[in-house]
Amino acid sequence: MIEVGPVKEFFISLQDNIVQEIEGLDGKHFITDKWDRESGGGGISRVLENGNLFERAGVNFSHVYGDQLPQSATTARPELAGRSFEAMGVSVVLHPNNPYVPTVHMNVRFFFAARKSEEPVWWFGGGMDLTPYYGFDEDCVHFHETCRASLDPFDKALYPKFKKWCDSYFYLKHRKEPRGVGGIFFDDISTPDFNTCFAMTRSVGKHFLAGYMPIVEKRQGIPFGDKEKDFQAYRRGRYVEFNLVFDRGTLFGLQSGGRTESILMSMPPNVKWRYNWSPDNSSAEEALYERYLIGKDWV
Repeated sequence: MIEVGPVKEFFISLQDNIVQEIEGLDGKHFITDKWDRESGGGGISRVLENGNLFERAGVNFSHVYGDQLPQSATTARPELAGRSFEAMGVSVVLHPNNPYVPTVHMNVRFFFAARKSEEPVWWFGGGMDLTPYYGFDEDCVHFHETCRASLDPFDKALYPKFKKWCDSYFYLKHRKEPRGVGGIFFDDISTPDFNTCFAMTRSVGKHFLAGYMPIVEKRQGIPFGDKEKDFQAYRRGRYVEFNLVFDRGTLFGLQSGGRTESILMSMPPNVKWRYNWSPDNSSAEEALYERYLIGKDWV
């Protein structure tokens, strides 16, 4: 029997733990914003802005439900039409002040759809990915090693599979470039059974801080100036483009009547676009494109 309650309990505890760890590192507190959805459910948005280390940090929990999914959400999965549904998850996006500290994203989620006298449809999804502005090989290796460690206890074939899935998913087709240096991504996972899928999802969520926080601690003190901030703002534009054009979570949230403020929490507060710009030859900015935004196998 599928029990939704323990999944929700884990997601809320994961949100609390991540918030506490980030507050301890940044020194500034998150605001807590609880919200309800008219058509069913709600969530808890935890947001830190203008912190000592983070320009914006968002750690959101949502649990939405309804009698039936919107038509736009069942186009790819017609078997879900007419079913009641529950969708819940934790989404984390951290945008640092220092351009030498990468942006990071983590998400774990669960979907459950039911119809009387039929087997329920359910799956887990999630992952984490790193988006540096100035690359460091050892940071990329550490992050990917942590991603692999979260999956290896379940099946050593999962990391290469989910790493490839991440590289494919977080790719800006119109730019012909990755969003960052990747990580892991998985969706629609329901095999071999509920308990294994739930345990794997818990492992991914619990490994997130171990993958990211050491990088923040190592890079937060590197001096930077206007040039680095300008490049950070330019590269953040790619982050916005991906989230608005391709991200499934953003699209589902908006289509299902989710709370817009919480859905768009992932956007960086300061962004720039330029026309037909390219970095100087042999610059640190060029190195990002030449060495890091190439879908590389880091471990």
